[in-house]
Amino acid sequence: MSYRSERVAHLVRDVVSEAIAARLSDPRIQRFTSVTRVEMSGDLRYANVYVSVMGTDTEARTTMLGLESARGLVQGMLAKRLDMRTCPAIRFHLDRGLKIAIETIKRIDEAIGHPAAPPAGGSDGHDDVNDSTTGANE
Repeated sequence: MSYRSERVAHLVRDVVSEAIAARLSDPRIQRFTSVTRVEMSGDLRYANVYVSVMGTDTEARTTMLGLESARGLVQGMLAKRLDMRTCPAIRFHLDRGLKIAIETIKRIDEAIGHPAAPPAGGSDGHDDVNDSTTGANE
């Protein structure tokens, strides 16, 4: 990605994040919605905005519908902040990567079991056994 497209992607991310956090009052949009990344097309005409929704699949679909209906408002906010001839068209995509990663970690934890807690005697890193190298007892 070129320097210019990275700058535009960063600005798009900031504007969309701010809109979700403070400007959009659609009750369909979950509070725990965050922008994970923005990918710009090569000609800067399109901004693919990936959002993560913490909640159920139904809440994620409902949030995506709310974001899609607010797309024009977000597009207008972006046009005011950009100093470009044409404003990139925003396309929202649901990013399931974080949710999949959390589920994978939970499954791994279940498969290997949770690590045992340290002994309750105040472990200082030394074993309470005979030191076989010196022949002395501790």
